[in-house]
Amino acid sequence: MTAPEPYARITPTADIRNSAHGGRAKCLQRLVRLDMPVPATVALPFGTVRKLAMGHAPDVPAILAEFGDGPLVSVRPSSEDPDWGGPGAILNIGMNQTRHAALTDELGQEAADTLYLRFIQTFAVHVARLDPDEFSTTRASASTIAQALKAFEDETDDLFPQDPVTQLTQVLRAMAQAWEGTTARLLRQAKGAPADAGLGLVVQEMAMGLGPGESGSGVIQFANSATGQRQIVGRYLSKGQGRASLTGGSAELFMTRDPRGPSLEERSPEAFAQLCALGDKARVRLREEMQIEFTIENGGLKVLDAVRIARNARAAVRIAVDLAQDGVIERDDALLRVQPRALTELLHKQVDPRGSRDRVALGIAASPGAAAGKVVFSSAAAQASAARGEACILVRRETTPEDIRGMHAAAGVLTERGGMTSHAAVIARGLGLPAVVGASGLVLNRRDKSFRVADGRVIREGDVITVDGTSGEALAGTVDMLEPALDDAFQALLEWAEDACDIGVRANADTPEDAKNARMFGADGIGLCRTEHMFFEEDRLTVMREMIFANTAQDRAAALEQLLPMQRVDFTRLFDIMQGSPVCIRLFDPPLHEFLPHDREGMRELATALDLPLSDVTRRIDALTEFNPMLGMRGVRLGITVPEIYDMQARAIFEATITAQRNGIIVVPEIMIPLVSAKREVELVKSRIDAVAAAVRTAEAAEFDYRLGVMVETPRAALRSGEIAHHASFLSFGTNDLTQMTYGLSRDDAGRFMGPYVQQEVFPEDPFHSLDVEGVGELLEIGSDRGRKTRPDVVLSVCGEHGGNPESIAFCRNAGFNYVSCSPFRVPIARLAAAHHALNDPNADM
Repeated sequence: MTAPEPYARITPTADIRNSAHGGRAKCLQRLVRLDMPVPATVALPFGTVRKLAMGHAPDVPAILAEFGDGPLVSVRPSSEDPDWGGPGAILNIGMNQTRHAALTDELGQEAADTLYLRFIQTFAVHVARLDPDEFSTTRASASTIAQALKAFEDETDDLFPQDPVTQLTQVLRAMAQAWEGTTARLLRQAKGAPADAGLGLVVQEMAMGLGPGESGSGVIQFANSATGQRQIVGRYLSKGQGRASLTGGSAELFMTRDPRGPSLEERSPEAFAQLCALGDKARVRLREEMQIEFTIENGGLKVLDAVRIARNARAAVRIAVDLAQDGVIERDDALLRVQPRALTELLHKQVDPRGSRDRVALGIAASPGAAAGKVVFSSAAAQASAARGEACILVRRETTPEDIRGMHAAAGVLTERGGMTSHAAVIARGLGLPAVVGASGLVLNRRDKSFRVADGRVIREGDVITVDGTSGEALAGTVDMLEPALDDAFQALLEWAEDACDIGVRANADTPEDAKNARMFGADGIGLCRTEHMFFEEDRLTVMREMIFANTAQDRAAALEQLLPMQRVDFTRLFDIMQGSPVCIRLFDPPLHEFLPHDREGMRELATALDLPLSDVTRRIDALTEFNPMLGMRGVRLGITVPEIYDMQARAIFEATITAQRNGIIVVPEIMIPLVSAKREVELVKSRIDAVAAAVRTAEAAEFDYRLGVMVETPRAALRSGEIAHHASFLSFGTNDLTQMTYGLSRDDAGRFMGPYVQQEVFPEDPFHSLDVEGVGELLEIGSDRGRKTRPDVVLSVCGEHGGNPESIAFCRNAGFNYVSCSPFRVPIARLAAAHHALNDPNADM
């Protein structure tokens, strides 16, 4: 493509390009093509502006000649992306003694003085770079103009330029040099601009906004930036000029009729009607909700600019869906206009950004949303608080499985330790519970039931704090909140995303409440049901402890027999809620020590409950203690050495399946074996589960199907997946543990040093937050390739926290995985991300 001319008049057919002249110039050309009343405008491309910064000016007299004799013009920046910023607009270039005298006759002394003084001040501060304090007067008169001209001469040892060519040349050069300055370059690079990002400039004939008839300047838009609802919103200042004048004042009018005061609609109905018509035209032809900057002169309308209206996530969804439903854009375009992570703001309560914040701690934003409540330091206190109907925030050094009940009762969680995939973070995301983990500067004192924060304040039990899991902040007291926005526009967007994406999205769900949320967000099923979370209820915990202290297989089976009906009810409820959608149930995974007390008082209570000597309890707990329990007797290892647990769970699953079928729900449960590392482990568990299935079929005189699969979370399982797949109909990669074992890194402790590691580029990103596609990703590819070579129909999935990460979804989709599974509240984000990847894939068969 040929290089653009040094400058170009913006006409419908001119060679104006966003990549060469910037977004503002291109948008103005679109407005011209729509026959909008745009003042004459000239665009300078990036190359011309770069030369200006180096001291080489274009033919400025020829540029001014485009506007006729004695024009007044403005100059505005035009970067490729408006978010990159740029120097401020400069108005009224061409003002001098001669023009001031002419405008005095035309507009009156006050208006002419105001225009001249404003230009002198702007030129002095932003072009000549003089001290703003010397040019701060706001009262325009002959004397203040004279003072400003004298101050300019004193500071520069030169007269204020009267020649419009000189004025425009210096304005253009100053704006070009401002763009090339170090600070400006660093600021825009922080916003994502490339180092060599260019700036265009647009020179536009001034629309004065002054005159004997109705005159002024304003901006108008036709959708609310906060809600996205169709609504006329704007500001208009009578006898005002440019956006800088829209700062309020007695001359500001309402846009539409309003009982509180005069409005533009009443004052100038013709101009108002024309603006509404132009807004509708821009919406349809530009396929976007636009904010229009305009000027009225003696009742006549001029359109100076139009920009895409600013919007939050709620408004972005509503606007995109409304445009699609009105036939302005396609549904696929609407999907691509909403960023997946932006949906977080819609799913949870959020701290109102307009309110004040008193931050007491800063940590990792582990689970989005916000909640306020009284501080409590134990699960028992959280449950008691919930029983009283009081919202509470559970504060812990770090949470353990014993805290599940407390987390269910709490409104939010704050921990001193932990990272993105620590226990608190994972469970909170599954519950949709706001959580901040790894809070720096927070020192917990459980004995005094208090914690101290970095500034020395002490927060005690019963004090109210707010947890903002979106920003990672803990705030003192209560703050204003924004409610979730799960409205019809949100639901429509999710339905369209489901139609567009070509990889399944399931939810990790451990409770009926989780399953209901999964259904509400349109999950394709349950990809991971962690059954161990079902055992921490008070009545079940006692039975689990009885089983742990049993000395024989028969005694263990007898204790587990008490859990069987409870588990059967659990699975029956899940099947009922999911109504035939797939449900993947992971068999018992954690080490048994997690179900036992860790302090002396808890051990005494357990000894009393089991009618055992305290010494027997402590010996048993000591016997179960492991140096590294997460790499010890857990998962399939427990299932093989204490097989009665898996027998009971399998029987409960099969009996619940029969109950569901008798209720008209066709269920094919998926049973997943955790922490597998060898083919023989699968063979041993499979033989027992098959035997349980046969026994249940005989006892119940009923038939049912089920699928048995493996959770691939050890590197060896990924490497040996070819032989493991002989006995598994699905392979579900648990990337949380797989990442831990691949790196030799504790996900609970990584937060302590992960920040410096990422900053120093040891890791490009926290591997527990964003899937490590080079290391862990290679294991996923090896495992999936070898599994499918053995069994072409094996179903592949990822069920770790990475399943809800947009970048990880791209990897899984490209690797041919069937689905990803994530916490229920991340399902919409994952669904939209999957839709984006499918729509942007030129090879996708849509």
